[in-house]
Amino acid sequence: MCRLCDSNKPELACPTRRDLLTATAVGGVALAASVLLTSSVAAQQTALSTLPEGIGEPGRKTLIKGGIVLSVDDAVGNFPVGDVLIENGRIVAVAANIDAGDAAIIDATGKIVMPGFIDTHHHQFETALRSQLAHGILINDGRAVNAANYYDTVLQKFSLVYRPQDVYINELFGGISQLDAGVTTVMDVSQIHHSPEHSDAAIEGLRDGGRRGVFGYFEGWGEGARYPDDARRIKEQYFSSNDQLTTMIMGGEIYLPGYEKAWEVGRDLGLPIALHVVGTFGMQPTFDELGAAGLFSDDNIFIHMTGMSDNGWKYAADAGAHISMAVPIEMHMRHGTPPIQQAIDSGMGLSLSSDVECTMTADMFTQMRGLITLQRMFANAAALEGVADFPTLMQPMDAIRHATIAGAEGLKLGKVTGSLTPGKAADIVLLDARAINVAPLNNVAGAVVTLMERSNVDTVIVDGQVKKWQGQLIGFDIDRLRTELEASRDYIFAQAGVDVDLFGEPG
Repeated sequence: MCRLCDSNKPELACPTRRDLLTATAVGGVALAASVLLTSSVAAQQTALSTLPEGIGEPGRKTLIKGGIVLSVDDAVGNFPVGDVLIENGRIVAVAANIDAGDAAIIDATGKIVMPGFIDTHHHQFETALRSQLAHGILINDGRAVNAANYYDTVLQKFSLVYRPQDVYINELFGGISQLDAGVTTVMDVSQIHHSPEHSDAAIEGLRDGGRRGVFGYFEGWGEGARYPDDARRIKEQYFSSNDQLTTMIMGGEIYLPGYEKAWEVGRDLGLPIALHVVGTFGMQPTFDELGAAGLFSDDNIFIHMTGMSDNGWKYAADAGAHISMAVPIEMHMRHGTPPIQQAIDSGMGLSLSSDVECTMTADMFTQMRGLITLQRMFANAAALEGVADFPTLMQPMDAIRHATIAGAEGLKLGKVTGSLTPGKAADIVLLDARAINVAPLNNVAGAVVTLMERSNVDTVIVDGQVKKWQGQLIGFDIDRLRTELEASRDYIFAQAGVDVDLFGEPG
């Protein structure tokens, strides 16, 4: 059961339970009330009727057959026509042709088979605020149009009125939406920990989305906030095992008073420490001081890294820290110029992130295109200016690596996911290469990065379980969840004193 289940109304099936669909799809059990057959449930029943029997069942192998295999693993290689064998949620083999006996077969003809995308920084609790700050920048610059800005409006107005139930539905709906776009792993940066109850709701929403998630325990506000001390309770209660879909990272924002304790608690618990590093917030001196003191490590994930000094970059690189960039957001919201070339030249691991849906979409196709086009713009400008040693132009395969295996490595999941490698979890997406916006297929990486978008995501598998099948999410009553999200939106806006004005200025 999830937080949206109502034991007093048993006819309302759990909107996050796959059995609500399978029971009706196979005809074994009829739902008590026909009103439950929402359009999303009906569509999923139709999709499930075509799902090959036995996929994802314990002890039964699944063979993804005849796809265009892009492994993102040089040792495995790529195959114009190839197979991927899955057993017990793990990739067993990747080859041109695999004989798997009585395995359940997924026909991948005309599909690009590749690892799921990995988003290393997404504020899922803001899902109900989508497009509300489409014009916005980070902080107030004194201009009237920017009086509504991210820090004042989202963090210090909207977020303060969230109830635990608002946190849950925002987290859940945001996660499901990214599953639909082929993002199989996320680091959720949940700056909404106003009480232990808020923290529990965030974790449950992340978990009930059914994908691989890294729970980022960041700050909250108000008298009920227990950050960072509640980290010990959270880790013991929810993350005592490393062999699970959800793991934990500690937030350690250096622009907040008392960040030193968060770093201390995180490292005492053996957790990676993630933080936003943004010149707009005046973080450079503190960042340099921490680096000079030798406090950086390979357990650090630095988000954005805009406006930092050469010394700061050297400290971070020498420590083996990881960088997560949200290039479209950084350009749009005045974080500073995305330091793509600095990250590449430093040799640091670089992954991609969607950041905030109050301002921009959370799919990785947008992130990859933002990354590659901006890097090439600067490199091409240098070439046109006659610079002899202008930077190497980023290639589509580079962008794919930043959106997959680099993210896994940054989240300390490189041995678990991020590539189609035997022994890793079966976190796999099938992308439609015969779709009208792609056909005819002439270059695999080029098609993924420069042509595709979420409509090309045909099938999504997480840990061997099918989450999206032939273009249809399965396992969730989307219509009901959308209604719950809209109700949460209405409450949040009302409590924050903001009108929902569809044609007015956002903010």
